[in-house]
Amino acid sequence: MRRERGVTLIELVIAITIVAIAVGGILGAISAFSSRSADAMVQQQAIAIAQSYLDEILQRWVTDPNGTPPNTGRGSWDLVDQYNGLADVGAHDQYGNAVAALAGYNVSVAVTGSTGLGGLGSAAVRRIDITVTHAPDVTVVLTGYRAAY
Repeated sequence: MRRERGVTLIELVIAITIVAIAVGGILGAISAFSSRSADAMVQQQAIAIAQSYLDEILQRWVTDPNGTPPNTGRGSWDLVDQYNGLADVGAHDQYGNAVAALAGYNVSVAVTGSTGLGGLGSAAVRRIDITVTHAPDVTVVLTGYRAAY
């Protein structure tokens, strides 16, 4: 008699189990990679926001050559010191308007006098610290210096 060849139920269950374990491991690795790539994107966005704020502030004067500046809002600020204590919930543009797509980022600015830059006194140099945060665990601090000339 000819013997029929096939797969027993036990062999089939074992094969399905092995394939399920392999697929589960591959999906777990893909999930870990995708979450890390999202974190990197959030980190790069936070750096870009901090750089934007720092660029805006570095274009301002340390001491105003025109006298007392108007203070009608962020769009009219012309001194570095006016940014001290700025705290934006959600990123804003240079005029203080909220950017809806960046609402998850919080920005704070600290401006202090600084010495030790080429012998300039603290009245002529400002240290600018921009801190950008995004929940749950992204924090970027960018520092720049502005000197009167």
